[in-house]
Amino acid sequence: MFTFIHAADFHLDSAFAALPAGRAVERRRESRELAFRLADYVNRRGVALVLLAGDLFDSAAPYRETGEALAEALGRMRARVFAAPGNHDWYGPGSPWVTVDWPENVHVFREEAMSSVEVPELGAVIHGAAFTGPERKTGALTGFSAPRDGKVHIGLLHGEADPAEERYGPLRREEIAASGLDYLALGHIHKRGEPKRFGGTLCAWPGCPEGRGFDELGEKGFYEGAAGEGGVSLRFVPFARRRYEILDVDVTGKSPRSAVEEALPAHTADDLYRIRLTGETGEAGADPGALETALAGRFYALEVRDCTRVAADVWARAGEDSLRGLFLRELRARWDAAEDDAARDAVVRAVRFGLAALDHRDMG
Repeated sequence: MFTFIHAADFHLDSAFAALPAGRAVERRRESRELAFRLADYVNRRGVALVLLAGDLFDSAAPYRETGEALAEALGRMRARVFAAPGNHDWYGPGSPWVTVDWPENVHVFREEAMSSVEVPELGAVIHGAAFTGPERKTGALTGFSAPRDGKVHIGLLHGEADPAEERYGPLRREEIAASGLDYLALGHIHKRGEPKRFGGTLCAWPGCPEGRGFDELGEKGFYEGAAGEGGVSLRFVPFARRRYEILDVDVTGKSPRSAVEEALPAHTADDLYRIRLTGETGEAGADPGALETALAGRFYALEVRDCTRVAADVWARAGEDSLRGLFLRELRARWDAAEDDAARDAVVRAVRFGLAALDHRDMG
């Protein structure tokens, strides 16, 4: 039996453009350190095999020093390392897969067709293929079948299963089932999926090891597996330095700050949070800017959004025979006619800014 790591979608040199400039630089530096942290883990755990299922770089032309840093980190691993370039870091002229000197323990799959590398000391064979352009409309497993020879057969690919649109290495469930692989290590899907079995083949997407935005939430990491005569087993290993989290907080009848502080987990200093204030508030809203300023030191990065509704008692003043009442009647008619939440949110903003103007209040 031997142990292996299955990781994918590092997206090194991502811009982190949504962050302030200083934080973005820091996050790019931390992302380059990911592979070195992984090397320490591999060596500490005595892992024999590392499978990297594509999109290790965010583009096919990252900074040269990024490629060199990844090569150095992989070279530190006391393990055999295999990489299958994906749609972002596809194999081709000028890519780091061609221009960087990769260590002897690293094998990069270079062709669209499946090729195989035997690892005799493990009794295993690794089968893989590469993207050679930003799209791949044919599946690498079409017509492929691993031999039944008593060895552990592992596939390494970047792609998606039964996609609606065939652009990124489409894989069919029946092809996976007919592949004869013991394990199929996949990349491309950034959200971790629970391992699935098709026929005799176990397959999984580990997701990305570090979130890069609020579309990549929660715990991120990789799969650590064991393979041998008893088959393949997997466990997920959380590994992200920082997490992206979205927290909804109902502030109805409460001070927004006290409501948020009651809802916060104990440990947030290393993480990036988007707090959405929900429920009902008065004319002035929840003042998200003031909350960001007050709480910023408790997070690596914080964004507060006011998603509250105008309280019923504000609308009640629409009956007044005044400019305020006329304004609220007009806005209430627009609220009632709104076709979706976005249109209602626009009405709420108009109410708050309009009433602030009538009262000569500062909305920030």
